[in-house]
Amino acid sequence: MTIDIDGVPCTWMRGGTSKAAYFLKDDLPRETAARDKLLLSIMGSPDPRQIDGIGGADPLCSKVAVVSLSKKNNARLDYLFLQVSVDHAIVSEAQNCGNILSGVGQFALEKNLLKAETGKTSMAIYMVNSDQIAEVTLETPGGQVTYLGDARIDGVPGTAAPVLQNFPQAAGSSCGALLPTGNQCDILDGCRVTLIDNGMPVVVVSASDIGVSGYESRDELDANDDVKRKLESIRLQAGPLMNLGNVADKTVPKMTLVAGPRNGGVVTTRTFIPHRCHASIGVLGAVSVATACMLPGSPAADVAQIPAGDDKTLAVEHPIGETSVVMNVTGSGAQIKVNKAAILRTARKLFSGTVYPSVSCD
Repeated sequence: MTIDIDGVPCTWMRGGTSKAAYFLKDDLPRETAARDKLLLSIMGSPDPRQIDGIGGADPLCSKVAVVSLSKKNNARLDYLFLQVSVDHAIVSEAQNCGNILSGVGQFALEKNLLKAETGKTSMAIYMVNSDQIAEVTLETPGGQVTYLGDARIDGVPGTAAPVLQNFPQAAGSSCGALLPTGNQCDILDGCRVTLIDNGMPVVVVSASDIGVSGYESRDELDANDDVKRKLESIRLQAGPLMNLGNVADKTVPKMTLVAGPRNGGVVTTRTFIPHRCHASIGVLGAVSVATACMLPGSPAADVAQIPAGDDKTLAVEHPIGETSVVMNVTGSGAQIKVNKAAILRTARKLFSGTVYPSVSCD
């Protein structure tokens, strides 16, 4: 398949607190190297400003969703997430993105891959990156896609139509187990850490162990080279322990600093993705951190304030607000079982048309 500078059909969408270019799988090259070359050109990478592409000079705005009908019996759509590095010539499929997932259903309906139902449309979406199913429910009044509604999420101004996401198969999706070492707490570089994967591989560590409060701004942490060195040393050791191998050139695991809540939530977080501090927290990262809060003796549980009840709404605080995760777990310690991990997101279509790469790809 040859893609030339005549352009590629593309829809640019905000999904949760991120933005991405959404493509039909059949509109991209089948061969991975050609696909990645094309996407780097479209986004304008590698360049810190992404001035010659549509990327937003931030990892949160340099993302891609590839969507197609699924051949799996238990799914209607396939969704492949690709993280396009801003300043390196890297396109990674090593992780999921729950934020960008929130726009997949609307994109598929508008591209006539599926037909909307009246009122609400639910669909099982196969997340290719982690070989798992997400259950997504959209508002479709009169059998039409809508982006208008009263749902509100921190980090996004205004309101929009709600998108409910449940991840019944998230545990161990990338690392093979919820706790890949079998431990609630491990010690790396003298720091107590929880190595966890409930949809996103995350290393959870107490902010105080890294020498900060956990309440610093994103800019303050990004400017703290000592903190970054400490986190990267731990991350590189955590990779093999989490069955991820050498992670020097990978975007996972994410590193999350935890501290006690300040604004009525369960825990305060500062997440690195993996080398820049996140403006908020990723959807599946929030699910993993919320799960860590349920593990007595973990760094997260040590500072978390857990509400009562079976279905617990855990508000995970981050630099620009909070992300709430509805969880239901049974058991304890390494035997914990996650029965529910659901989250509310919103999405909005920003434009749909043709995007023009600066190179030919075949």
